[in-house]
Amino acid sequence: MNKIVLLGTGGGPRIWEARSQPSSALVVNNDIYIIDTGDGVCNQLAKANLNPLKIKCIFITHNHSDHVADLGTLLLRSWQSGHKGMINCHGPNPIKKMISSYCEYMSWDINLRTKHENRPQFKSIFEINEVSSEKIIYEDKNVKVECITVPHGEAVPSYAYKFYVSDKEVVFSGDTSKSEKLIKFSNKADYLIHEVLNLKGVDDIINKTYPGNNEFRKHIIDGHTSTEELGIIATEAKVKNLVLNHLVPTGSPKFDLDEIWLKELAINFKGNVIVGKDLLQIKL
Repeated sequence: MNKIVLLGTGGGPRIWEARSQPSSALVVNNDIYIIDTGDGVCNQLAKANLNPLKIKCIFITHNHSDHVADLGTLLLRSWQSGHKGMINCHGPNPIKKMISSYCEYMSWDINLRTKHENRPQFKSIFEINEVSSEKIIYEDKNVKVECITVPHGEAVPSYAYKFYVSDKEVVFSGDTSKSEKLIKFSNKADYLIHEVLNLKGVDDIINKTYPGNNEFRKHIIDGHTSTEELGIIATEAKVKNLVLNHLVPTGSPKFDLDEIWLKELAINFKGNVIVGKDLLQIKL
């Protein structure tokens, strides 16, 4: 069954229990395409009963830590689980340097296992493509993948990805503020998996992390998309299904209620809304 699996749906770098950090899987003909690799992605894959040996590609939207914290770990543990490659990794500069640094960081373990466990060379199981332009960046028998840049404060570049799967179009927004370019990119998409910010919950984040830090507050608001704005985006893009992802705030029980998100989205969007949850599976 072709499906979207939301592995982690929490937004932000804080430590919390409620949700895992951002990561999703697109499963097509049993091949797995990973979008972002936040902390905990390996355990989330196991909980979702997804076979790491079936990972074919990894796509990174941008290099904030909550989206890449376990990129190296996912590659390493896939190799340690028996993956013989090829895993195609796509993401913005400096993804090559990041993975190379991780290889150096884990070199003692990698070298030991390669020598004494008759494993293939770790670097032989993956290839890295640093995305630098808006175009079709990958294509195989299952999918075609296109990307555009999206505005996410100082995190430049940040990418959104569109997957063409048979007669379906699936768009992952990555982290972004309201974007006219993304509206056009998502036009009539079957699924738009989009980040979302509850403005009333921002102060809850600030108070728990850095009380009184107005610069931090401005950074959160300016770099993300509010529920009100997302409703407008989904309406103008005429998307068939809107899936809420990277929910901010995360770990705040009074804001992490489906009815709050649905009520605010309904002001500007009358279509189908799915409030993302860790390990939620959505059939394509």
